[in-house]
Amino acid sequence: MRQLWKKMKSMMDDYKIKKKLQILYVYCVLIPLILTDSVILYIVIHSELISKQKGMENIASAVQYNLSYDVENAASATKKIYMNKYVNQFMENEYESELDYYNNYLNFLKDSLFESSIGMSEATITMYADNSTIINGGEFSQLEQIRDAKWYKYLKESDQDSVLYIYYDDSKSPAVDAKRKISFIRKLNFYERDSCEKIVKMDMDYSNMVRSFVKMNYEAPVYICYENKILLSNNGSTSVWSDFEAFDKLKEVGFVKNITIYGMELQIYVLKPQMEVMTQIINNMPIILLLVFINAILPWIFVKIINYSFTQRLQELSDVFTRIDDDRLYVIENIRGDDEIGGLMHNYNRMVAKINDLIQTVYIDRLREQEMDIERQNAELLALHSQINPHFLFNALESIRMHSILRKEFETAHMVERLAIMERQNVDWGNDFIKVKEEMAFVEAYLELQKYRFGDRLSYQLDISEQCLDYQIPKLTIVTFVENACIHGIESKPTPGWIFVRIYQVRSEFCIEIEDTGGGIEEPLLKKLLDKMNHASIEKLKDKEGVGILNACLRLKMATDNRVYFEVESEIGIATMILIKIPLQ
Repeated sequence: MRQLWKKMKSMMDDYKIKKKLQILYVYCVLIPLILTDSVILYIVIHSELISKQKGMENIASAVQYNLSYDVENAASATKKIYMNKYVNQFMENEYESELDYYNNYLNFLKDSLFESSIGMSEATITMYADNSTIINGGEFSQLEQIRDAKWYKYLKESDQDSVLYIYYDDSKSPAVDAKRKISFIRKLNFYERDSCEKIVKMDMDYSNMVRSFVKMNYEAPVYICYENKILLSNNGSTSVWSDFEAFDKLKEVGFVKNITIYGMELQIYVLKPQMEVMTQIINNMPIILLLVFINAILPWIFVKIINYSFTQRLQELSDVFTRIDDDRLYVIENIRGDDEIGGLMHNYNRMVAKINDLIQTVYIDRLREQEMDIERQNAELLALHSQINPHFLFNALESIRMHSILRKEFETAHMVERLAIMERQNVDWGNDFIKVKEEMAFVEAYLELQKYRFGDRLSYQLDISEQCLDYQIPKLTIVTFVENACIHGIESKPTPGWIFVRIYQVRSEFCIEIEDTGGGIEEPLLKKLLDKMNHASIEKLKDKEGVGILNACLRLKMATDNRVYFEVESEIGIATMILIKIPLQ
């Protein structure tokens, strides 16, 4: 603790007076004020957020309960019909005439006390039977007339005995009925030996549901939606005659609850209520701004006045030390005061002349050192080029070709001629970069020459993505790795082998794979090779071991600002793969 206190005092001694005053203001006035107010504001807002979130969850649960209650009432009413044997018998009977049907209908209503047993006078109940002797009207209708209805198809496709179905009825009749429908549909198959299909459909009173929903007086806007359409809301804008509106307030949703009622998936959206704390802050903004001025801005004004009274000249003196015009220090022209600060300014001016002379000397030496460094880098680059420059081969290749012609070995002469032409195309180091498609043409020519040497022992496959054909890479990069695969992979294996070259793009990386099915590399040598590739340098090239691979790796590192990445995988007797990853930038 004592050491820390000593270190802090030492740091304060090094700070400027202006900065010390700023630190005093920031740490003793501004930060305590901000932290105190922020903690208080956070506690208040966080508490209100938790309260609002809990309230929204309670509202969603209450809405779910009320909606489930209404649907369960409808389900209970249809279940009574489902188990009513009088209804079943009435819908099963075959009637001789319309009069016969009408008399039986009156007797049914009289004997079964149908309406009183259901107990839901506000809902519309219609029963459908696959019975052609039933007359459409009242509570009963023939099933044939609704076979094309969407709700009937939904029931059949659901493979359930009872479903909840919500839809907009766009039919023209009856014109007085509400167009928005919330229907509970149930198959009347309690008596499984019945001879015809029967269905009961209960259309719940949508208008009454809307009124009940609004009367609940929830503290936040609530929407019950299906398929992103508004089924019910408490904003009073729900109309029974227009189609369901799309829900477009997802950004305002504070809580959502997904529920499923009889196969119908619904969402309960509770919108974010207005934050009362923020409202109070906005309403009292003038007082808050006044307090900010008194507690933060007014102290800062006094700090500025004190700072100007005795630190302005120190700041001027500090500025001239940091300003350089054409590598020269400024002279203080307006020296004010005879105190210690004024004396310091006079001493500074006396030193400027000597210092400017010294700056000039040091600057010239630095330029000379930079020029030497650039020359050294150019020399290193030329050394790299000279290691792979094939000029010296041309005369020897021409001699071999002429010797082969004299011996009438024309195939050998042709192959040597192709090699010489291929080498001459790559001796120009005016531009070290080449397109991938040009480099791959060189690789293919090289592999053809190697196949002439190895015969059936060598097979190869080149797979290049079209989007990579025009990418630029250092010249003779890929062929160096292919050459290594031939020499250390295929040549060391007595059985036939393959060389694969794959070039592709993965997201933001340009990838080159060279794989051979040769003898593989042992684990110690594999680690050593990978380390040399990732840390290739001029010094490592002096070892004269693996010059070709290290040369290619070093040129890739120089071309990509050391952002290239190498991976090597190998298995003895199976294969070796080198992966090169280059960022596209």
